[in-house]
Amino acid sequence: MAARSLHDFQGKWQIDRRIDDLAAGKVAVLKGQASFTPSAGGLDYLETGKLVLEDAAPIHAERRYSWQLSGGQIAVFFKDGRPFHSFDPKLERASARHLCDPDDYRVIYSFGRWPVWRTEWRVQGPRKHYRMTTEYHR
Repeated sequence: MAARSLHDFQGKWQIDRRIDDLAAGKVAVLKGQASFTPSAGGLDYLETGKLVLEDAAPIHAERRYSWQLSGGQIAVFFKDGRPFHSFDPKLERASARHLCDPDDYRVIYSFGRWPVWRTEWRVQGPRKHYRMTTEYHR
């Protein structure tokens, strides 16, 4: 069953991420937690975890976004309020795109195993070429 609304994401999720640097042929992994907490505009997203890069000491990683309902879509904003992308949570597979010239960010949200869900980002630009897959589970 696909996610039905913004508030279906509320709460804590464990995350497992793999980042394939397609240009350098290296892999990084992140294990951590994502929390969606209610805010005035929707849900605040906070992700924390330990990022393990090849040939480097693990580092603490953190991301913050704001998720808001907008015309049946979930609109994702950077923490400073700039728009990032939007997607339809009712679809089993929803796609979105963000252009950050000269880089092109494309994502597919997969909800076919809800409440387990995943994102797969493909990023390409003059200095970036990677695939980042994250699985979320309660």
